[in-house]
Amino acid sequence: MAGAVCIQIQNIYKRYKSSREDSLTDVSLDIQTGDVFGLLGPNGAGKTTLISILCGIIPASSGQIHYFIDGDQVTETERKNRVGFVPQEYAFYQELTARQNLDYFGAMYNLSKSNLQQRREHLLEVLGLTKAADKKVSTYSGGMKRRINLAIGIIHEPAILFLDEPTVGVDVQSRNAIIRYLQQINQSGTTIIYTSHHMGEAEEFCKHIALIDNGKVIAAGELLKLKTENAVPSLQSLFIKLTGEQYRD
Repeated sequence: MAGAVCIQIQNIYKRYKSSREDSLTDVSLDIQTGDVFGLLGPNGAGKTTLISILCGIIPASSGQIHYFIDGDQVTETERKNRVGFVPQEYAFYQELTARQNLDYFGAMYNLSKSNLQQRREHLLEVLGLTKAADKKVSTYSGGMKRRINLAIGIIHEPAILFLDEPTVGVDVQSRNAIIRYLQQINQSGTTIIYTSHHMGEAEEFCKHIALIDNGKVIAAGELLKLKTENAVPSLQSLFIKLTGEQYRD
């Protein structure tokens, strides 16, 4: 189903109760099945708010989101079972081991015992965590914590995967390992929606992007086409040209 719409975002607005201004204003995007789609923008632009809405963590103030898997629109219950989310903040239990964390979160997705065991051991191996699998996660390095965070988000083999800064604060080796594995699961059919401040990494990883600033989409489309249209050599140059050079808090 490559090329078919996977997520249809229509006229999304979000205003928090404590705010007088919208955090998101009339956001509309189509994300294709099998894509690696980058949601990029300065600090406070609305990226994490949009991802949180797409994952069902917070509601939109108005607008609609439709999910399609294998060409069929999915219900809210189906969406929860077919979507994975790897947040920027660690989402695991520090006092449990990696195996215990994966068992716990796998059980939440009602994976069978045999399937869970197979997925758990596969992820521990490919993400380089087998030797430390029975150590408490609190003892892990930053790179190891990022990798177990990723493993938890994909334990149920989601068709759609959201990644919020998946490599922030890690060493080069861990970053390369994470991106390499993400490329592998994308090639196997997983649609990835990704946000990061690492412009070089995003340029290498993403096929299409949307630049968000002040809660609005200011550019969206194929990355190579956007660079050509704006006469810039890199994603970083495109980012600066469209969002400016002023400080963002």
